[in-house]
Formats: sequence, structure tokens, C-alpha cells
Amino acid sequence: MVGIIVHGDNHFIVRGSKPDARTARALVRHWSIIRIGAGTPEHLSPWRISTKEFREDLTWAWIVPGECEPTAAVRQLLDELAARGVPLEIAR
Repeated sequence: MVGIIVHGDNHFIVRGSKPDARTARALVRHWSIIRIGAGTPEHLSPWRISTKEFREDLTWAWIVPGECEPTAAVRQLLDELAARGVPLEIAR
């Protein structure tokens, strides 16, 4: 499965099953901070960032509120997903 996690003006295209809200927030924290030489914690290993996916293949979406608003391009993608019936869930 492929989905998107949006955090402020950043986003991650993610390969893996849809995480719960707590895990979505943990993935954002893990991927947003550069840790040279650090590995992925075991509980986050089922998910990975993907760089080559088709937007039509996105099946889930989490929005993790951040300090900024999503970019116009990401807002457009979220609108497209909502129009296709993909639920946009907010992880507070």
C-alpha cells in the first residue's frame, strides 16, 4: 500500500499499510530530524519513504498539523484524494 503523510509544508510518500495516528506522528518525527548513522527504530521499520509512486496509487492519507500550512501542490493532491474517496485523517 502507498499513502501520504503531510506535516506542515512537508510531506512524505510512504510505502506500507496505513499507520495509526500515533505512528504517523512518530514517522514524522523520525523522518524530520537528520540523525547521521542512525537506523530506523524497529517499530517504524514496516514503513519507508518512497520516491517513485503514482498519485493514483495513494490509498491513505494522514495530516499531522505543523507550524506551516501545506503547499499549494500538496493541497491540490489532498483535494484529488478526497474526490477519489480517500479519507484524509488528522493526527492530533
